[in-house]
Amino acid sequence: MDGDEKTCLPFGQVCFKQRFLGLLIFIMAILILGPLLDEFVKIRIFIDILWTAVFASAIYAVSQKEHHIIIAILLALPMLGGIWSRHFVGHHPLQVVGYMCGVAFILFAIIQMLIFIYNHKEVTRDLIIGAAVVYLLMAIMWTFVFTVVETLHPGSFNLPEGQNIEAGEHFIYFSFVTLTTLGYGDITPATRLARNLCTLEAVIGQLYLVVQVAWLVGVHVSQSMLNRSRHDE
Repeated sequence: MDGDEKTCLPFGQVCFKQRFLGLLIFIMAILILGPLLDEFVKIRIFIDILWTAVFASAIYAVSQKEHHIIIAILLALPMLGGIWSRHFVGHHPLQVVGYMCGVAFILFAIIQMLIFIYNHKEVTRDLIIGAAVVYLLMAIMWTFVFTVVETLHPGSFNLPEGQNIEAGEHFIYFSFVTLTTLGYGDITPATRLARNLCTLEAVIGQLYLVVQVAWLVGVHVSQSMLNRSRHDE
């Protein structure tokens, strides 16, 4: 029995090993390459390939249990269908459903990643990368939320002149600006619902940073003291 427990414990940790790193790379690729591909190269399909890679990496990152994989795939497929349907049918209700499923999928992924992080008893490179990925996923999740709100209730946001919800990645930009509380003001919420959602994102983002940094520091200090006591013995 003891041997089985020792075998099962590392397996749960191995399931996550190096999986946060791939997800981080694909998210950063979207942030860096997305505007170049969208504004200059005009090859939208490569952005959608990156989005597909993000969702696939997120599924891989939460695949420590079989039912997690099933739930993640069921939520991710409608989102991917909505993304790729733009190349064939243009604007379609499937995209709205896809974005809603995308919100649920990312929320599920964030919860599973946080469970893994807070069950960890030592600060590792993968743990730090995972904490960073959770923060980035929060911004992406709110991107989909804002897109759904603007789609269902046009005019919920004051967009730059000549821009609309199909005009690239400006809601990603707006979400990160809101999450980090920069507030440039070039895109602003125009309705009560939109303003409340923006406030909620900003509050959650700041609370996450405070709690996560405090927790990581606390675990690191505890780990250092334990190692020191073992060394003294």
